Amino acid sequence: MDKNKSKNVKSIRRKRRVRKSVYGDPDRPRLAVFRSLRHMYAQIIDDDNGATLVSASTLDKALESKGNPAGNIAAAAQVGELLARKALAVGIHQVRFDRKGYKYHGRVKALAEGARKEGLVF
Repeated sequence: MDKNKSKNVKSIRRKRRVRKSVYGDPDRPRLAVFRSLRHMYAQIIDDDNGATLVSASTLDKALESKGNPAGNIAAAAQVGELLARKALAVGIHQVRFDRKGYKYHGRVKALAEGARKEGLVF
């Protein structure tokens, strides 16, 4: 098995292991994080209905206009803050955090702390 394929298989296993224990229901939806090299994406998902309730990313117009790089820790924190503001406006106060196998470190941690700073509980 070549090296890249084995890395991909390992990441899929980590994602499934985390996902087994994190499930979003209407009372506490799931906050899912996706990290690419250039951007950060976050969604609040109700798994019972299969619906995305709120989403935010570094591609949002509110963050895009600031002109800062989108793939750094500061941008991830801004995404977390924006997501929390949107969630609180809709009436979502508590979520379950789904890091999708990423380490709770760097951009993922900054996004979570930004959301907590704005009042989201998880």
